[in-house]
Amino acid sequence: MLKDIEAATPKSMNKLHVNALENEAIYIFREVTAQFDRPVLLFSGGKDSITLVRLAQKAFWPAKIPFPLMHIDTGHNFPETIEFRDRLVAELGVELIVRKVQDSIDQGKVIEESGKYASRNSLQTTTLLDAIEEFKFDACIGGARRDEEKARAKERIFSVRDDFGQWDEKNQRPELFDMLNGNIEHGQNVRVFPISNWTELDVWSYIQEEQIGVPSIYFAHQRNTFIRDGLIWSVQDDVVFRAEDEEVQERTVRFRTVGDMSCTAAVESGADTIDKVVAEIRDSKISERGARIDDKRSEAAMEKRKQQGYF
Repeated sequence: MLKDIEAATPKSMNKLHVNALENEAIYIFREVTAQFDRPVLLFSGGKDSITLVRLAQKAFWPAKIPFPLMHIDTGHNFPETIEFRDRLVAELGVELIVRKVQDSIDQGKVIEESGKYASRNSLQTTTLLDAIEEFKFDACIGGARRDEEKARAKERIFSVRDDFGQWDEKNQRPELFDMLNGNIEHGQNVRVFPISNWTELDVWSYIQEEQIGVPSIYFAHQRNTFIRDGLIWSVQDDVVFRAEDEEVQERTVRFRTVGDMSCTAAVESGADTIDKVVAEIRDSKISERGARIDDKRSEAAMEKRKQQGYF
């Protein structure tokens, strides 16, 4: 065994690492279906949730994925993401549930933000909690990773939410020796994070290895953009606020993360293939969520949203 490790190339070592992460995620998926009655996979159309779908396929092959996918739609998604979502669902023949933030706004449950930094991202929480109650889901599988943000680093793989959908970071169960405890009380539900221990590079290495398709916005392309606060924003005037003095310019960009258009900035990049994206991320010294303005509202922005029931 030692000789095999000594003889291994960096590429083969990376493959071993990714395979170990895949095996862990498959184990988690199977534990979810063994311990819960009504699981659902939270699907955004982003690379992490796409990776979850591939892992779920492998976990239950040759059967179909045994739970629905659910998208909490802000109405401000990148069109490329929605097109990819619908195409993937059609190819897989899985059930897709869509619940819209706009409906929550119309019902007076949340108030639309306005102004320079307006976003619907935080409004998703109410729509999500209503959907969990509507379908009585007891386990919601998500693509959050511990490397993304410090609040997410505190999460367990099975993260219990109370009957109000809230998360208490000070009252979490130990998960020793990969023992996952799915026992919950009436009204509670669990958020499950099968790729919690992965990094952004791990996700892209897996996409590269498995040759998984992703939305085109992850690759370098020409786009009309403008600069605000040192970040590159897509020109979408009906969604993204743009001041009169913020000049539109065509740039070659890509997106490292996919979210509400109004809070997700692009990065200048020439990475137009998966191999180039992997190489770019390997050399990057900036977190992918550095381009998410909703995380910058305060030092504890993400943690506060999670406490209220966010993904």
